[in-house]
Amino acid sequence: MDTGSPIVDVVAAVIFDESREHVLLALRKPDQHQGGRWEFPGGKVESGESLQAALARELREELDIEIDSSAERRTLEHSYPDKTVRLHVRDVFAFRGTPQGLEQQTLRWVPVAELAGLPFPAANQVIVDELVASTEA
Repeated sequence: MDTGSPIVDVVAAVIFDESREHVLLALRKPDQHQGGRWEFPGGKVESGESLQAALARELREELDIEIDSSAERRTLEHSYPDKTVRLHVRDVFAFRGTPQGLEQQTLRWVPVAELAGLPFPAANQVIVDELVASTEA
């Protein structure tokens, strides 16, 4: 189904703590698309950039961390009224550095079981549902 809206490739990281019981979330600023909602850190893929390079760059620019270990989770598409987001999601299991909000965004380590109670952009809901289901298994 072609909505005619532009497709934006975005990378996102589900960053786990050492126990793998918490994930790192960033709060979108009110003036951003889907502002005031929690998200998995990441951002737009630049022209000619690989998905892994884009994610490494985004996490360095936003959080001041370097990825040591990650694995592909899934790719999904979600159509908003003004654009379609193709979201490439990776799980990050190990990283160097201490995450900090270099763009003055609020960061929070959240227990995976509590993700369902937070507001996320609609494109993230499938990932949230998968993570929460994994704690109930």
